[in-house]
Amino acid sequence: MLLKDVLAQGVNILNSSGNETPVFEAGVILCHVLKCQKVFLYSHDDYQLNEREYREYIEAVSKRTNGMPLQYITGHQEFMSLDFKVTSDVLIPRQDTEILVETVLEYTKPIKEETIDILDIGTGSGCIAVSLARYIKKSKVVAIDISQKALNIAKYNAEKNNVIDKMNFVCGDIFTGLENILNKYNEYKNNKKKFDVIVSNPPYIPSDEIASLEKQVKDFEPLKALNGGNDGLDFYKFIIEDAACFLKKQGALALEVGINQAIDVLKLMQEKYHNIKIVKDLSGIERVVMGELNY
Repeated sequence: MLLKDVLAQGVNILNSSGNETPVFEAGVILCHVLKCQKVFLYSHDDYQLNEREYREYIEAVSKRTNGMPLQYITGHQEFMSLDFKVTSDVLIPRQDTEILVETVLEYTKPIKEETIDILDIGTGSGCIAVSLARYIKKSKVVAIDISQKALNIAKYNAEKNNVIDKMNFVCGDIFTGLENILNKYNEYKNNKKKFDVIVSNPPYIPSDEIASLEKQVKDFEPLKALNGGNDGLDFYKFIIEDAACFLKKQGALALEVGINQAIDVLKLMQEKYHNIKIVKDLSGIERVVMGELNY
C-alpha cells in the first residue's frame, strides 16, 4: 500500500477509538515503523510499504487503540531535551518532573566543591539522574532502584547520553534502609560518603486511587512505581527520615509530590530540614518540595 493511504488508515483507526491526536500519533507510529523522520511522510507519500512494514504498523496502531502508551510503542520519550529509552519496566518521564530537575540545577549552581554528589532514589528510566549528570558538569550521581530491569534501562540511557562515567547504579529496596543499599556501593562503603543533594520522584498515588487512573497508566505502567500506600505518603515518610543520615551539612532533599500533597510533605520535613520551599509546575500545581538539612 502507498504511504499516504496507510497513514490515512492509521488516522481513521485512531480517530474511531477516540484518540485525541490521531494525525500526530499515526505519523509518530509510522515514522517509528519506517525508521524515518517526519518530513519523509510528506516528501515520499508515494512510498510503497512492504507487507512486513504494513503489518507492523497496523499492529502498533492497534496497541495504541487498546491503551498502550505511545512511548511504549516507540520506545522513546524526550525529557530535558534529551532522548530516553522507555519500556514497560519504567514509568514514562513526564514534563512535570522537569521542574524537579530544574529546581536541583538551580540549587547546585553556587556549590563550590570539586564534586557535587547526588543520590537519586527510585531512578526508573534514569531521566532525573541522567539529566543531572548531563547538566551539572562536576556531578557524580548514584541511582537506586528496586528493579534491576529498570536499572538496566537507566544504564542504557546514561550511555546514550554520554554520562555513564559519572554514574553508579545500585539495586535495592529503600525500605530495608539506605545504608543496606549503599553498602553495595564501594565509595560509600569505604568512606561513608555523603551527598550534597538527595532527589526522588517516589510512588505517590494513594492505593485506592490506582483503579481510577487512566487506562494507559494503570494497565501499562509499573504498579510499584505508582502505589504510594494508603495515603500516598509511605515513601516520603521513609525517605525524609532516612535521607537525613546521608546528606552533607546543609545538603538538600528535593522531592516531587502529587496533587495536594505538598503541604503534607512539607510538614513531614519540618523537624529535620529548614529553608523548605514549594515549587509549582507550569500548570500552577505544587509539584516539588525541597529543604536543607538542619545540621
